[in-house]
Amino acid sequence: MDFEFNNRSRAEVLAPAGSIEIAKAVINAGADAVYLGGDMFGARAYAGNLNNEEMLEILEYAHKFGRKVYLTVNTLLKQNEIDNNLINFLIPFYENGLDAVIVQDLGVFNLIHENFPDLDIHASTQMTQTGPKGSKILRELGATRVVTSREMSLSEISELHKELPDLEIESFVHGALCYSYSG
Repeated sequence: MDFEFNNRSRAEVLAPAGSIEIAKAVINAGADAVYLGGDMFGARAYAGNLNNEEMLEILEYAHKFGRKVYLTVNTLLKQNEIDNNLINFLIPFYENGLDAVIVQDLGVFNLIHENFPDLDIHASTQMTQTGPKGSKILRELGATRVVTSREMSLSEISELHKELPDLEIESFVHGALCYSYSG
């Protein structure tokens, strides 16, 4: 296996959090970033999520320690949710330094990119990226990171990195399967 880190890359330790207590605990334990769901648009609806005040609190807390916060926007939205809720839901978090959103729908991806052009967008594992071709398209659309499908081998991930060295790659090393190709 010829996978290697070079001096330009550093692995990021990223952990999920379903409550403000867990978010603070993973930050205190040394995670570089935490991803979580808010009151709306997160696929982990029954796993616990943060309300708006808790989201703002954890953004401040994480940034105080130089850590990042990523918000999941990874459900399929109805048109009325897109028209009436999505952008307004994101504005306070964006204004308080949200580091990235994790998105699974191309329409939502495009809408977020149009309204928040400098906000990093991570393509969720639910976008089923299994190789360089789809990941290249997402990068061209504005993705800063792709979360690979769990079915990808280390050598396939290495090949993705070789073909798209300017795209961040995230891969799960532990956890439950998402309901998608992986599911």
